[in-house]
Amino acid sequence: MCGICGIIHFDGNPVDRELLAGMNDRLRHRGPDGEGTFIDGNMGLAMRRLKIIDIAGSDQPLTNEDGSIVLIFNGEIYNYRELRRGLEARGHRFKTDGDGETIAHLYEERYGVAKRLRGMFAFALWDAKRKRLVLARDRFGQKPLYYYVDRKIFIFASEIKAILAHPAVPRVSRFDADDRRALAEYLSFGYVPAPETAFAGIKMLEPATTLRVDLSGALQKGRYWQVPRLAPPVSSAKAANCIGELREQLEEAVKLRLVSDVPLGAFLSGGLDSSLIVALMQKHSNAAVKTFSIGFAGDDSFDETPYAERVARHLDTEHKAFRVEPAALRLLPELVWYHDQPFADSSAIPTYLVSKLTREQVTVALTGDGGDELFAGYERFYAAALMHKLSVLPASLRRGAAGLLRRLPEGTGYYDPVKRARRFARAASLPLEQAYFDLVRVFDSALLAEICPGADGHPPFMNPYLNTCQRHPIAKLVEANMRSYLPDDLLIKADRCSMQASLEARAPFLDHKLAEYAATIPFNLKLNGSRTKHILKEAARGMLPDDIIDRKKHGFGVPLGAWLRRDMDGAREILLSRRARERGLLLMSVVERLIEEHESGARDHNRPLWALLTLEEWHRQFVDGPLYQPPAQSRSNA
Repeated sequence: MCGICGIIHFDGNPVDRELLAGMNDRLRHRGPDGEGTFIDGNMGLAMRRLKIIDIAGSDQPLTNEDGSIVLIFNGEIYNYRELRRGLEARGHRFKTDGDGETIAHLYEERYGVAKRLRGMFAFALWDAKRKRLVLARDRFGQKPLYYYVDRKIFIFASEIKAILAHPAVPRVSRFDADDRRALAEYLSFGYVPAPETAFAGIKMLEPATTLRVDLSGALQKGRYWQVPRLAPPVSSAKAANCIGELREQLEEAVKLRLVSDVPLGAFLSGGLDSSLIVALMQKHSNAAVKTFSIGFAGDDSFDETPYAERVARHLDTEHKAFRVEPAALRLLPELVWYHDQPFADSSAIPTYLVSKLTREQVTVALTGDGGDELFAGYERFYAAALMHKLSVLPASLRRGAAGLLRRLPEGTGYYDPVKRARRFARAASLPLEQAYFDLVRVFDSALLAEICPGADGHPPFMNPYLNTCQRHPIAKLVEANMRSYLPDDLLIKADRCSMQASLEARAPFLDHKLAEYAATIPFNLKLNGSRTKHILKEAARGMLPDDIIDRKKHGFGVPLGAWLRRDMDGAREILLSRRARERGLLLMSVVERLIEEHESGARDHNRPLWALLTLEEWHRQFVDGPLYQPPAQSRSNA
């Protein structure tokens, strides 16, 4: 696992080695084990390495036999041995035993390189003969890549902060008081949807996309893979007919991700997805798998450690459970620095903490990320299906129910019934696709219009992510989730939180061949009535205890609402500060109301408040003054 960056000067000026080194140094956390640089006149590449495979060799940049192709890459290629055998049979000579060099030799043969790779990756390849740079990202977007381009220069990097280290790149926020679109999108989604970023002029390369950059300044994008279209329901479909193949696909995906020359373990939440991954790891490991879970003081409804310990005992893993105290505001500066952008998903807090503590014992950890996406595991999919059925009721009746629920106070517990009922009733009064967006958004349309005057002129929608060829209404939403929330939220969080701890996280569920097979399974075997992930649960029978398989869905989160409710002073100081008021982005009377309602117990506004806190902290770090270095490392239990 690594961090990569590079520069092309279209005007022919040579690349400054010290400047490139300064960019590369911003990526040190992604690769603390080594660094490499290559400069060819007006083009320069640099990288930081976290050694996982072929520790003694495979230092980057990597080249082909004659050095005409130069590669830097971030990620893991799981089918590299198979590809290498074919390349060697055709006369290619390898200098290393690692996976990365395979990419350079594949490019020599003029194959579509990225589509032949099975893994997670972002790479930059310099073709010296053609004076051309080729960038690519993996299919789901597990590894990030950003770029900036103008008439004179092209700059790319694994993280935005490395791009900003170049003086030619302006640090200009897209959140402007005169243009409400960008702010409306962020406050609604809780992240900045790709390919845009929070910075004007800086883009994110989309998943499954290549970008060719010529020295003339010409850019050419191409997409080499699409999220597979999901099979519709089949009334006669039986789970038993799919379980055997599904288990084989899962086992292969896990076995491929066990290749490592450094200590390897797994995150274990006690939910179905991570537990199943650990069960398959244990099956194919010669020693006890090291597993890690985390719990939080403040609200037992968020603590899954007893379930994780139950699974660990059943599978006989070497388990370590961590328990931490309230830490949200203390971690805020550090989390924002490593995310580079405002990011409203507070589950970044536990993801970072468990990554940091896990890294003390292993360098690679397998995760259960992607199981909910492949097998319709989120409760919101069932909620959308229920709303679809209730759409026959008069809209006035549905709006009336939502109005009655607005009068009740909300708790901060994970399963607080009032909060969940209010959210469902509000969404159920809308057309289905808007209703689904209303279930996942941070600021609903009414609150967005209040806090961000003019935002109602730029209403964010799920429309760009919807496949119009998909006829099944809920399958269409699951596909949209894989094109939006998965790459722009879940995988951003997984990458930043693991890499800021210099930990490599591998997600077997995001194996593209497994995903392509899962797409062929009839949709009613995934969402079966009110039962989410039906086929995956049946596939897990015999490997995990039934009470773990059948227990209620529980997301990975922290009791942020309870933490804030007990002590709002820090949040109030940040959100109502003079600097925050002078930005002119938000109506401060609404911000004050959110704080008061949350503190009093009238509402649980933890998601909107966290969105505003990361937005303000991002402005302070990345916009207000000089960009220096990361905030001081916080203690895990601070």
